[in-house]
Amino acid sequence: MSEFEIIEKYFKNATGNTGVSVKVGIGDDAAVVTVPEGMQLVLSMDTLLSGVHFHSDTAAEDIGYKSLAVNLSDMAAMGAVPVWATMSMTLPDIDHVWLKDFMVGFNGLASEYKVDLIGGDLCRGPLSITIQVHGLLPCDTAILRNGARPGNLIYVTGNLGDAGLALKAMQGAASLSDHDQRYVINRLNRPTPRIHTGIALRGLASSAIDVSDGLLADIGHVLDLSYTGAVLYMEKLPMSDALCRLEQETAWELALTAGDDYELCFTITPEKKEEIENRLNAICPVTCIGKITEQAGIRCIGTGGALFKPAGTGYRHF
Repeated sequence: MSEFEIIEKYFKNATGNTGVSVKVGIGDDAAVVTVPEGMQLVLSMDTLLSGVHFHSDTAAEDIGYKSLAVNLSDMAAMGAVPVWATMSMTLPDIDHVWLKDFMVGFNGLASEYKVDLIGGDLCRGPLSITIQVHGLLPCDTAILRNGARPGNLIYVTGNLGDAGLALKAMQGAASLSDHDQRYVINRLNRPTPRIHTGIALRGLASSAIDVSDGLLADIGHVLDLSYTGAVLYMEKLPMSDALCRLEQETAWELALTAGDDYELCFTITPEKKEEIENRLNAICPVTCIGKITEQAGIRCIGTGGALFKPAGTGYRHF
């Protein structure tokens, strides 16, 4: 089967039926889309490599889901609505069952958020998937990393550290019950993009970032661009029951430094606290975990006000 026959069979009809105008989709030299008046285009791209971002024995359906989810998480952090995606894939060989399952995972999430796959590329090589997502938002409403100010409150969505615990369990470095292991592995393979939360944060959050490399690493980007520091309170960190069953400092370490959670970390002014919590908790749980400071750096405050010093800061790509 040729490259074009594979594209026709598995990729051409991948659509979320957005209703946003796609003038030319898969099948021509390039896609042609119309950006509605008064909107700005938001672009994000991520690559997932076998053996780096997922285990070689990860189910194809989970890989398809996650390859889109990690890009949608970037859209959420900006407050954007995802509408289109392009995909570049290298495959060691043509496995029709794998491709079918991959697209089941991809299409399931694309349909949920009404994202159209409008183009891409396919070639032979080690397994990797690169996806670029195109989103829309009203002009000049993007939530950026550089807006955190001293006195702002720091929030996160959901729970932290589950994906890191899953990796430890898969590597034999943590012993979990069957229930906890299934839960954390699902959190690793099927992160929830916080799209609706990101949209709700427009005009309310002073800054935002998605937690992909670990809370300390990612909030560090916000602090660097905002020329500020932070105080984080360990006993406020939102953690699942699976994480809470670990020794306290081990759980804190994972919540602070483990990547792949794809939750949102955002800052707000204190006077917006009640409005934010009322609005967002109807969408997903949010927790205030600290505050922005003038003093540079991150201070982690543990039990009784003692300083907690984690061993690392997060995932490093190089």
